Amino acid sequence: MIGWIITFLTLLVIGIAGTVGWKNLSKEHEEARNLALNSVDFTRLKDGTFTGIYGGGMYGWRANQCQVTVTSGRVKRIDLIQGKEATGKTATQPDMLYERVIHAQSLQVDTISGATLTSKAYLQAVENALLRAQTE
Repeated sequence: MIGWIITFLTLLVIGIAGTVGWKNLSKEHEEARNLALNSVDFTRLKDGTFTGIYGGGMYGWRANQCQVTVTSGRVKRIDLIQGKEATGKTATQPDMLYERVIHAQSLQVDTISGATLTSKAYLQAVENALLRAQTE
């Protein structure tokens, strides 16, 4: 009988922890999905190198920092300075995203398939850098 009670209590605790974890994960995903990229006027960019930081949302899972180089009023280079994908097998994903921004001269680009929320986080850091390029 005690064994059944312990098993029941263990399953109950696991169930509660799973429910709480799922709710928190859902909130974080909702926040990332709703991350709005404001319009950056790419025709008003000043030359220079600008740093953009995104805190990564409520849990900091997608925190990243990039450096954007503007030459002759155009985005010429974007480098990931800090972020989860800075090294390892997914290191090329931000580079692919950045190339799309450079080619389009816009933040309204296709995200990386299977990494939509993370892509939006990287674009947010680029936007923050470009907003500085408009005002500094």
